[in-house]
Amino acid sequence: MSFYQGKDARKTSGGIRRKHRGKRKFELGGPFTSTKLSNEELREKVRVRGGNYKIKLKKAAFANIVDPETKTARKVKILGVLESKANREYARSEIIVKGTIINTELGRAVVTSRPGQEGIVNAVLIKEAK
Repeated sequence: MSFYQGKDARKTSGGIRRKHRGKRKFELGGPFTSTKLSNEELREKVRVRGGNYKIKLKKAAFANIVDPETKTARKVKILGVLESKANREYARSEIIVKGTIINTELGRAVVTSRPGQEGIVNAVLIKEAK
C-alpha cells in the first residue's frame, strides 16, 4: 500500500487547484513504521529513491543514552515507554517515536532519533528535579 504525499487538490481558502500533471512515483510515501518495545531487536532494510537503503527499526530493546552532565554515552536496556508527545496511544501500546520519554536502566530519557527512519534509538538522559 502506498501513500501519496503530493499537493492537495484544495487551497487553504477552499478553492480547487488546477491539476497541471499527474501523480509521480517519487511522491509516494510508505506506511508508518511503528517501532515497538520488545526483548529482541528487529531491523528491516528498505530500498528508497536513488537506489539508497533505509534501515527501519521494527522492534527495539536497547537505546544509546547520552548523559549531558558527564558527556558519556552508553547502550542500555529500555524498560518501558512512559509518555509520547506525538500520541498518547503510542505510550499505551509501547511505540517509540522521536520525543518519546522512555524508562531505562539509567533513568528517564527522551528519544532524539527517529527509529523508524534511522534504525536506532538515541536518547538524552533527563535530569530529575529534586
